[in-house]
Amino acid sequence: MFPKSTPDTFSQKLYQTFQTHRRFIKPKLARSDFIIAHYAGEVHYQSDQFLDKNKDYIVPEHQDLLSASKCSFVAGLFPPLHQDATKHSKFSSIGSRFKVQLQQLMETLNSTQPHYIRCVKPNNLLKPAVFENVNVIHQLRYGGVLEAIRISCAGYPTNKNFTDFINRFGLLDPEIGKTKVFLRAGHMAALDARRAEKITASVIVIQRMTRSYLIRKRFLAMANLAVALQTLCRDLFT
Repeated sequence: MFPKSTPDTFSQKLYQTFQTHRRFIKPKLARSDFIIAHYAGEVHYQSDQFLDKNKDYIVPEHQDLLSASKCSFVAGLFPPLHQDATKHSKFSSIGSRFKVQLQQLMETLNSTQPHYIRCVKPNNLLKPAVFENVNVIHQLRYGGVLEAIRISCAGYPTNKNFTDFINRFGLLDPEIGKTKVFLRAGHMAALDARRAEKITASVIVIQRMTRSYLIRKRFLAMANLAVALQTLCRDLFT
């Protein structure tokens, strides 16, 4: 749209548009650089070649030709364009295609329940049993793991299967759900404390009843023995 645009003019436009945004930072003595304060940390960007990427137009005729290739590998590199991308413009750029693909990915994620396995490299030497604390914490922070833990702790850090929860806390007779139980921070400790109090009270009752039973049984046995001795003595002296 703007053939005379340069990385400097692009950066100046960013400076003017986002100068008050809390996530946007302009480095000192920088003409084309900018910093985005992501949740995991600040990331430094350089605007060089930003405009060149958006000039990489894809002609629909070329797209149709390559997507119809008999070579499955080539055809897979050029899937058909999204209909919405062809309605607004005759040409499609790499940036617009990426935006469409990102939107499709978000729709897929929102309609499913994805699970992730986060791999952390313990050291740069690729040796076993060697952990570089700074390296590991860096990966956890910029991978969003620490933020995910913080969010989890602020919300419902404890989630238990319904059957397991009932087996452990059923004696408290709680009114809960049917399949899963989510607990906020501190609730599990509070339930464990109440469970311990309940068990302690029950143990005291059982001990009291057991002692009463044993003492009464012993008393009745001694009473019966005394009656038997008294009867025997009467028989001997009469």
